[in-house]
Amino acid sequence: MSLDIAAGEIVALVGPSGCGKSTALRLLAGLEAPTRGTVTRAAGRGETAVVFQSPTLAPWLSAQANVALPLELAGTPRPEARRRADEALARVGLCAAVAARPAQLSGGMAMRVSLARALVTSPRLLLLDEPFAALDEITRRTLADDVLALWATTQPAIIFVTHNVEEAVYMASRVVVISCGPGRIVGDFPVEGPLPRPPQFRTQAAFRTTVEAVSASLAEGVAA
Repeated sequence: MSLDIAAGEIVALVGPSGCGKSTALRLLAGLEAPTRGTVTRAAGRGETAVVFQSPTLAPWLSAQANVALPLELAGTPRPEARRRADEALARVGLCAAVAARPAQLSGGMAMRVSLARALVTSPRLLLLDEPFAALDEITRRTLADDVLALWATTQPAIIFVTHNVEEAVYMASRVVVISCGPGRIVGDFPVEGPLPRPPQFRTQAAFRTTVEAVSASLAEGVAA
């Protein structure tokens, strides 16, 4: 499997369960080492942040403290870390929830806190591993737009895993289809249109055409 990601690019990885999508993200994050081949990052790479399917928040900490945690672990003084955490929470629309603990948050709010924690370090590479899988459709769509709006401010490279083809085409500038394990790239589809997406983007003919092309490639990859 050979894959290049450009700075500021948004790439979706789709494929059947077990094909290696999440493993690819773990390799990019440095959480695993490849048994063969190499993972190469450009010089001056900046921070990498990961958002998992579960928000993975510390239940005993407030939203503010959860978001400030990576900064404090990196040595940022607590007052500065908490100030930046408040700014990150404001960016995801959670100004009023800085003192709330995870048990007091809805699923969508908890995922927003997780996104704020990822963004607080100003990453140049943001990895999203099915972050919306457990959420209802309305919340998923809202958070998809939120992620694209956040991307527009600093434009990190984003690689995200999803089983939802429409979500992949909506959020990404490029959709990569992976076959059954051992995973191989069987399709690489550019997605035309501005980012963030304009209203009614899902109803446009180009969107529907790309969704159908990705779906057909995915079906061929499963059958292969």
